[in-house]
Amino acid sequence: MLTIDERIKMKNRRFRSNVDSEHSGFTLIEVMVTIFVLVVGLLGLYSTIVGVIQGDAHSRNLTTATTLAQDKIEALRNQSYDSLSSGSDSSSIFTRTWTVSGDSPAAGLATVVVSVGWTWKGTAHNVTMNTVIGS
Repeated sequence: MLTIDERIKMKNRRFRSNVDSEHSGFTLIEVMVTIFVLVVGLLGLYSTIVGVIQGDAHSRNLTTATTLAQDKIEALRNQSYDSLSSGSDSSSIFTRTWTVSGDSPAAGLATVVVSVGWTWKGTAHNVTMNTVIGS
């Protein structure tokens, strides 16, 4: 017959894992180091995501400005040579100006310079396109 102490020991053995109970779990320092490493990794990921989003916004503005310049060049090409003139227009973000220099570089040719500017994050940006249109 087993004593009460022996029965308790046997019961406790069934519920214990193979690892000694003194060494199971994590210390507070291990948990803090793990959290620190995780936070540093997440901050690095966050800064990368912010950089990608800002780069995307700048690329979108650059593409829009290039398209506006190209559209104006095409519109001027579709006008008659005699009706070509300089001018400007603007939208909420972009300012587009075009300069027509008649008989340049030669008689019957006009040099057209289209410039589209915008300000993004406090910095002025500009896209300029040149073409020559004949009469």
